[in-house]
Amino acid sequence: MKINDPAVVAEVEAAFMAYEKALGENDVAVLDASFKDAPETIRYGMAENLYGFGEIAAFRSARSPVGLTRTIERTVITTYGNDMATANTLFRRESMAGKVGRQSQTWVKFPEGWRVVAAHVSAIAE
Repeated sequence: MKINDPAVVAEVEAAFMAYEKALGENDVAVLDASFKDAPETIRYGMAENLYGFGEIAAFRSARSPVGLTRTIERTVITTYGNDMATANTLFRRESMAGKVGRQSQTWVKFPEGWRVVAAHVSAIAE
C-alpha cells in the first residue's frame, strides 16, 4: 500500500479545502455533500454526538451561521492507498478566546467522490 501518493493527497486536499471554505460560508449544500450519506457516518461535535447522515444534515441546517469563520493551522493529510485518508487540523475562532480547536476526519473515496465517514471536533485550552 502506498502512503501519501502525491496525486491522491492533492485530491483529498482539494476536498478538504472545499469543505473548509463551505464551513466558513455556512454553505450547507457543500457541507452535506462532503459527508457520506449513510447511517454509518458519524460526527462528534463540540456539543453534539451525531449518528448517521440524517442527524448530521439536520444539525447543519439548524446551525447558526454566526461565528463560523476560523483560521486553520498544522493541517496534516495522510492517504493510505487510493481510497482512504485522514485529515487533521487545528483551528482558531474569535469566539473561542484562549482555546484551540481540533478537527479529525476520515475520508473515503466512493464512486461519487471523496466523502467524510467519521469526524471529531473538540477544543482545549491553549
